[in-house]
Amino acid sequence: MRDAHFCPPRLAETLVEGEAGSYSLRSQTKMAQYFEINGGKKLKGTIEVRGSKNAATPILAATLLTDKKCTISNIPLIEDVFRMIEIIKGLGAEIKWLGKRKISIIAKNIDPKRMDYEAVKKMRSSILLLGSLSARFDNFKIPYPGGCVIGSRPVDTHLSALEKLGVKIKQLNGFFKVDSKNCKANEIVLKEFSVTATENAMMLAANLPGKTVIKIAATEPHVQDLAKFLSKMGAEIKGIGTNTLEIRGRKELKGATHEIIADANEAATFLILGVATKSPIRVKNVNIDHLDLVVEKLREFGANFKIGKDYIQIIPPKNIKAVTKIDARLYPGIPTDTQAPFGVLATQAKGETLIFDSLYEGRFNYLKELKKMGAKARILSKHQASVKGPAKLKGKIITSYDLRAGASLIIAALIAEGRTIIKDIYQVDRGYEQIEERLQKLGADIKRAESTKH
Repeated sequence: MRDAHFCPPRLAETLVEGEAGSYSLRSQTKMAQYFEINGGKKLKGTIEVRGSKNAATPILAATLLTDKKCTISNIPLIEDVFRMIEIIKGLGAEIKWLGKRKISIIAKNIDPKRMDYEAVKKMRSSILLLGSLSARFDNFKIPYPGGCVIGSRPVDTHLSALEKLGVKIKQLNGFFKVDSKNCKANEIVLKEFSVTATENAMMLAANLPGKTVIKIAATEPHVQDLAKFLSKMGAEIKGIGTNTLEIRGRKELKGATHEIIADANEAATFLILGVATKSPIRVKNVNIDHLDLVVEKLREFGANFKIGKDYIQIIPPKNIKAVTKIDARLYPGIPTDTQAPFGVLATQAKGETLIFDSLYEGRFNYLKELKKMGAKARILSKHQASVKGPAKLKGKIITSYDLRAGASLIIAALIAEGRTIIKDIYQVDRGYEQIEERLQKLGADIKRAESTKH
């Protein structure tokens, strides 16, 4: 025997400093929170991009592959990351905060029987525990993960990949029952370019002696970041950044120290914000190589940029021009996570922009809220929409349906004339750290408030 999804609850919490530099989550209120925004102001100043949410959650899950100490820095202080840390801690891992964005994790005495099932069921990223726990335990069970309302997210690709590595998985009564006694290296052809399925297969393969080949692998920057972390733990990985990964695993992986990459999706959000509000803001801590097509598309809208070593300065357009289409694709294409911010930008562009998102069928919910504000938008199908501009947006009471929609509606509210209330902002907290405080420093009139009415 080897060593023994998500929309968080509507409960605002904050990271608070305790004794000896420790950090913990503390409830602030059980009342519903909302953003109140007065739009129409030009913004200026510098906003810094935090660590990548989509890199942090799999890397945290990967710390379970070893009983040695792992140290992770540049952690974004957001709901999804807090939840993953709490789940790992609940399994029995020893976690210490070494600073505001740096933790150490020793997963020596973990036990899947201690798993907080309710927490796992609420968090989509908990699916990443399948790969790491399969590497450490012969048998365990884990609830189906949760998820946000952006469409169907089947896990068939995950199960198929792990089964090709010898894992037997049964689904019963809302749980995956996992038997991983007979795991072995193998060749995997993924059913689709799935980011998290690629990451699950990578984590298990890193712990299996011999050569595993993963074909049709996702190539996103956060997948590459996980590969680099696994390499530091002792796995030999070839083909990082390509669609074919060759992994030579080790039965005993080492602890590792790693700094999480900057969040490309957050950087894109802020760049689009600057162009949409015609504000000359500077976005700092940016890896331009992760944003090539986003920047190129913004140039098509009429923007220009001054690009430095780790920053992008926005040179706003005098007139925003509609582009033929926004087509959300797998990396290195336009990320689906930036489709909604681009949709808001299109409301300010002269002409019609077609928007395609073939990855999820629920990504256009935000357009219904934009229409309340005066946008000329049509949902043509589950995967196609049309936006005509320019539209004069007006402040309204609107709702955030998912993480990226919430950030996009903030952009719309900052453009709009008058006062906007955005409800269900816990969605935004899942991926954007203290967004209102950071925008206030740019001159935005935005505040967080709470009420039983909103």
